[in-house]
Amino acid sequence: MKNLILTAVIACGLLSSCSNQIKTENTMEQTLTLTQEWDKVFPKSDKVSHKKVTFHNRYGITLVADMYTPIVKTQNLASLPAIAVCGPFGAVKEQTSGLYAQTMAERGFLTIAFDPSFTGESGGEPRRMASPDINTEDFLAAVDFLSVQDNVDPEKIGIIGVCGWGGMAVNAAAIDPRIKATVASTMYDMSKVTVEGYFGSENTPAQRMEKRCAIAAQRTEDYRSGSYKRAGGVIDPLPDDAPWFVKDYYDYYKTPRGYHKRSGNSNDGWNVIGCQSFLNQNLLCWANEIESPVLLIHGEKAHSRYFSEYAFEKMTGTNPDGKSSKIGNKELLIIPGAVHTDLYDNKINAIPYDKMAEFFNENLK
Repeated sequence: MKNLILTAVIACGLLSSCSNQIKTENTMEQTLTLTQEWDKVFPKSDKVSHKKVTFHNRYGITLVADMYTPIVKTQNLASLPAIAVCGPFGAVKEQTSGLYAQTMAERGFLTIAFDPSFTGESGGEPRRMASPDINTEDFLAAVDFLSVQDNVDPEKIGIIGVCGWGGMAVNAAAIDPRIKATVASTMYDMSKVTVEGYFGSENTPAQRMEKRCAIAAQRTEDYRSGSYKRAGGVIDPLPDDAPWFVKDYYDYYKTPRGYHKRSGNSNDGWNVIGCQSFLNQNLLCWANEIESPVLLIHGEKAHSRYFSEYAFEKMTGTNPDGKSSKIGNKELLIIPGAVHTDLYDNKINAIPYDKMAEFFNENLK
């Protein structure tokens, strides 16, 4: 073990100075103004208690989360299993992740739904940037926070990533063995879609170079203007010839069903250059070495189903070919008839909460 740690330290270039740089005190967190009223897109449950919490990642960015704790008089609060939830990509904790977190708390887990760096109520400047490294780190920071809570068992921590944060969750599971179980729901692999386009439609060297050139030009323009151009959220008004899955996004993000004023997808979206680093950083490159259990959940009719199939194949070496499949402690669950956004909320009761509770109860014990 000593040799492994020494190797890691040398690889980081810290060997000569690490003993002088270690600090015992906690990093000071940024003071943020937090919304106190209930402003979620889902109703508040009377089966859980709720409060706002903050924690910081290793880059010093302060993250904001909603904590949901089950109200069960007979439960041993000193040993609760805990789950950190994030996603979808471009959403905020008042939307899908909060619904997942509150519902799983109703099933006996202490949960947090957090806004990732540069997003929602969390810190980080400039706003609306994304990073495969920093956003994976956000999950690890959530595990840091949960691990030191008095009413959480640090050996019973899992994570849920939805949509683009599904890929980040799988990446987090590949790097942090403290994560004992992972669920990725209606997953996007943001590196794969950025590099290849949807369904491999932009998967040539020439097309990738075109993207690189466009982003590089936008960086110059942003620097010249002193501001970041936004890419726009879900298109509005919705054109008649929009792809069907864009219409599904509109139905969630742009209607009372899921609209939120802090959500990028509901409003003006990411910065144009915000996802640049996904072009050459592969989120799932070490997915085959994840030892802990992973449950992938996807809709049968989802345009994005192939991302979960790809992730399952990376982890197991087997192509599930559109079918539910389980190999060892890796499972792909296909929800019949469901599209991508059907797993954002309970519009058609497609989210398999009981299955997720069973999965976490089995693996956080």
